[in-house]
Amino acid sequence: MSVRIYHNSRCSKSRGTLELLQARGIEPEVVNYLDTPPSADELRNLLRMLGMTPRQLLRTGEAEYAELRLADPAIDDEAILQAMTAHPKLIERPIVVANGKAAIGRPPEAVLAILS
Repeated sequence: MSVRIYHNSRCSKSRGTLELLQARGIEPEVVNYLDTPPSADELRNLLRMLGMTPRQLLRTGEAEYAELRLADPAIDDEAILQAMTAHPKLIERPIVVANGKAAIGRPPEAVLAILS
């Protein structure tokens, strides 16, 4: 089974999710998304698998969220996607992809549902 994790090593939930996968014998492809941000198309695909809108994937506590005024409901999905590609800290983490599905590891155990 091919598993990918969009990972931030400074995030405790991300580290916990990676450790959970490894404890189950899974060595996922690790994408350090702060260094290698996903493209807008890749984000669209992740959102489709997650069943979420771009706004739902935003980390609202990040400084960039306020600086870019992303709380404004007039900002459309495309502008949010562009903000996330330019400022990947805005992307909720970690995201695990397996079996054509995706899940956010908050809590880390939430990813177990897509592994079977």
